[in-house]
Amino acid sequence: MKKNLSKLMQLLSFTVVLALVAPVMIHAQGGKANFAGTWAMNAEKSTLPQGGGGGQRMGGTFTITQEANLLTQTRTGQDGTTRVTKYTLDGKESVNTTGGGESKSTANWSADGKTLTIVTKATFNGNERTSTAVWSLTDAKTLSIVSTRQGQDGEVKTTMVYDKK
Repeated sequence: MKKNLSKLMQLLSFTVVLALVAPVMIHAQGGKANFAGTWAMNAEKSTLPQGGGGGQRMGGTFTITQEANLLTQTRTGQDGTTRVTKYTLDGKESVNTTGGGESKSTANWSADGKTLTIVTKATFNGNERTSTAVWSLTDAKTLSIVSTRQGQDGEVKTTMVYDKK
């Protein structure tokens, strides 16, 4: 009898702890999209600008790791060089080094946590360019990144769709 009572008390204690901790853990995740994984471009579902402008740079396969306050994107180019880009997820500016210099980005979540908007300012050949990329999961295995930037003839919009590997 004593043994059964002890097991019942253990089970009850575990249930109470779980009931208190689970909501905190769920809230800590904030219901925000998780982009972690390895992603491969789906050319059929993607929309490149006229003439392909930039599609090769944004295409291919890349890996995302996502922690509470940091998103890290790792791409390996055809020449074998690896480029790592890091974004803080708290709206503070992130600085990354690119082939052409430095880029400064801010990443902000939508109110519902389903989309992440990254605004990047970079200087190329003395000209500052601003681009905006809106990341969203259309389902658990499909990532959509809609990028907008100013081109010579106006706004250039690209939708890149990636499948999780």
